[in-house]
Amino acid sequence: MLSNPKAQFFQYLAQTSPEPMALEIASAKGNYLVDTQGKSYLDLIAGISVCNIGHQHPRVVQAIEAQLHQHLHVMVYGEVVQGIQSKYGQAIVEILPHSLDNVYFTNSGAEAIDAAMKLAKRVTGKFGFVAQSNAYHGSTQAPLSLMSDPYFTDPYKPLLGSVYFINQNDTDSLDYIPWNTIAGVVVELIQAEKGTTVATAEFLAALRKRCDEHCALLIFDEIQTGFGRTGAMFAFQHYNIVPDVLVLGKALGGGLPMGAMIAGKHLMQQLSYNPVLGHITTFGGHPLSAAAGNAALEVLQSEVDIEEVKRMGLLFKQLLTHPLIVSVDGVGLLLSVKLPSSEFVLKLIKLLLKQGIFTDWFLFAADRFRICPPLTISEVEVLNCCQVILAELNNIDKN
Repeated sequence: MLSNPKAQFFQYLAQTSPEPMALEIASAKGNYLVDTQGKSYLDLIAGISVCNIGHQHPRVVQAIEAQLHQHLHVMVYGEVVQGIQSKYGQAIVEILPHSLDNVYFTNSGAEAIDAAMKLAKRVTGKFGFVAQSNAYHGSTQAPLSLMSDPYFTDPYKPLLGSVYFINQNDTDSLDYIPWNTIAGVVVELIQAEKGTTVATAEFLAALRKRCDEHCALLIFDEIQTGFGRTGAMFAFQHYNIVPDVLVLGKALGGGLPMGAMIAGKHLMQQLSYNPVLGHITTFGGHPLSAAAGNAALEVLQSEVDIEEVKRMGLLFKQLLTHPLIVSVDGVGLLLSVKLPSSEFVLKLIKLLLKQGIFTDWFLFAADRFRICPPLTISEVEVLNCCQVILAELNNIDKN
């Protein structure tokens, strides 16, 4: 019988890539991970934008502990009143526009995307979708149908049909969509896995106009961009364009699994009849996740200056100047650093790991590495981090 955790990881857990990092984490606190040898790593990933307020914040831990002593799972979502779930739903609605007044909690962002697609079909009576090329909305079959890259989709076809792909910010392509068949348009305002490609206001306005004209739902995927990541509570607030459905995940659960779709109550209530249980989930809105998420939102509102998120992002862009850096793109603390090739990125990631900095690459932009730390990262940490990155780039350049 194996007793070594790393050996157990490779023997008993399904792998998602041929060569996982396999960093053996013993603990995490604040902006740092600590391995089993006691080495600390500045976290530039934040669990892929999950840990927006850092790791193990005491108010989140306290909220989880308090809920533990009340109850865990009691019934499938939507059938009984669970106080913390209701409280968190209200807290979210109160920071959103009036038209987004009803929350459906799920287990994950992927499930929330799936639910939003079902809602669009139910409300409109149509079946087609518009999605962006090189977007990522999750790996289950409905979100996977919104992925354009055949490398990821071909092994699992047939997927959902009638999905039309457009490039980010390409308004001309909208003229070729069969709008009479479209139930919903699913949009990442910042295409994270494409290397933090940012939507223009003109593009989003054009999508809003087409959806209004053709009775399609405009669905914003803010699974990564929500909760302060871009220097606003939600990325759509940079544009003054409100979606019909907002999809959240990652930071929503304060470090625990959680997703949500949010829409107007007049839309959402259509999932409750014809058929009843139009969408159902056993663990959606789990009380522990709701307690953690609600506490994390309170921390974000009371302890984190979201304006500082913008400043830290600009500081990274200002400092990361080097002959090997092609560009630094993104908004707030959702940034990508483009290098000459994916080979340079892989070399740098390994070198940075040795220096106590934890980062990775992007799904559709292998020539970029990720800068998406907890929003609590300090100026000193940014300065030190950039010094190390530039020094290691110098080492690569010499070799």
